[in-house]
Amino acid sequence: MGMQPPDPHLQRPRDVSAVKDGFSTPSADARGAVVPISPRLQPRSPAFRRYVTTYALASLAITMAIGAFSTVLLPLQVQLLEFNRIFGVDSGADLTALTNLSREVTAGAVMPTAEQQHQLTLLGQFNASKASSLSIVNSVGVLLVMIMQPIIGTLSDRTRSRWGRRAPYIAGGAAAGAALIVLMPTVPSLAVLVIVWSLIQVTANVGQGPLSATVADRVPEERLGTVSAVAGLAVYAAAIVGAAVGGSLFNAIGLAAYYPFAITLVVLTIPFLLLVRDSSSRTMTRKPIRIGTITSSFVVALRDRRYRLAWISKVLFWTGLGISSTYGVFMLQSYITPALSAAKAAETAPLMMLAALPATLLSMAIAGRLSDRFQRRKPFVIAAALLLAVSFLVPWVWPSLPALFIQAVLGGMGLGAFLVVDQALFIDLLPDQDSVARDLGMSGLASSLGQALGPIIAGVVVTAAAGAYGPVWPVGSVLVVLSALTIMLIRGTR
Repeated sequence: MGMQPPDPHLQRPRDVSAVKDGFSTPSADARGAVVPISPRLQPRSPAFRRYVTTYALASLAITMAIGAFSTVLLPLQVQLLEFNRIFGVDSGADLTALTNLSREVTAGAVMPTAEQQHQLTLLGQFNASKASSLSIVNSVGVLLVMIMQPIIGTLSDRTRSRWGRRAPYIAGGAAAGAALIVLMPTVPSLAVLVIVWSLIQVTANVGQGPLSATVADRVPEERLGTVSAVAGLAVYAAAIVGAAVGGSLFNAIGLAAYYPFAITLVVLTIPFLLLVRDSSSRTMTRKPIRIGTITSSFVVALRDRRYRLAWISKVLFWTGLGISSTYGVFMLQSYITPALSAAKAAETAPLMMLAALPATLLSMAIAGRLSDRFQRRKPFVIAAALLLAVSFLVPWVWPSLPALFIQAVLGGMGLGAFLVVDQALFIDLLPDQDSVARDLGMSGLASSLGQALGPIIAGVVVTAAAGAYGPVWPVGSVLVVLSALTIMLIRGTR
């Protein structure tokens, strides 16, 4: 595999008129007017290092909260609400003992009493109900995010303010998100949980979308893979730290574990806003924002065939991942043998992510560096998807705790490479350099759609299987394989 220069038609226009303090000054358009965009950073400059560091911290803040919630706190909160509804607040039912009894009864080793049979009937209802409820809680918010992402991107691209195009959204998303997180421990029902969690996901996207757009705004083409790798490392590490901290805090203080994440979200976003400020966009020339402008943000980028194929592939990838990862905590309590208690599951779920960390970090580092070196994206995305698909088959044929750890390691390698290179691939394929946030918002919509469809499909699969979790693995594997095949159809990019 020889190193070749990238297709010049795929490179973003560079601003090289002047360099000062690590920044390229804004260039003039065809009429000689200065275009007020955030300055392009020069590699190895202090400004570039400052940007990468603070960008990683801001990404870490968002991902740490979302990782802790989706991996540990939210499933356990849904489980608590459904337990109180089906068994009763003061029932004293032992879920671990009931799960083990159910397996013994199924194996014909035990004949249950009438009371035990009643409890087992409730257990079946509980397993199906909590799976369905978690799917609803996850999916409604993601569907809202899916709708909002291109709209937020379009508004960000066209925003005039003294603080620039991106900073108002990043700051507003962090502040509103923190305020909503504080409400999470107080929600009294599943319906209220759906509303609050959905709003948290939307506000997180208000900050995350424009934050991601700053990569296309400020990072040179030859550093896209490297910066994506650094951000990917921060995101993955944050998900692990968030899940581990969330599990430990839940066992210590219950649902009050949400509060520290609200504080962290604000504190870690501030350095990015203060140290790598946007250029003012008050004098920016822009087209009027009309209803047609907003609605077209959902379809304009998809008219480009290469972008459309990458988008479909991303939907399939995240749908397969969502199907297989939605019920991680529940798998530990109801799928593997022997079953774990809720407290033990809260501790074990982050340990699986931690076990995968070394292999994932190595995968990220190698994929990002080699992708930049050879200016190739497709082979890495394809390999990442196929590795993830294979990992899903391990716990399907071997429903045990060791199998879940093996899947976490193999899947982490695939996901790590995907996170690093996928962003660079989409930046390469951007069809309109004047609408970066809009089209990256559509890229984010692909993952949001997949994350919305995944839990929905998983809930259908589990319900159809009478509360059994095993079938979600092969279904997820097939979808991720289809994702890899779709990437192979893209022509004209490497």
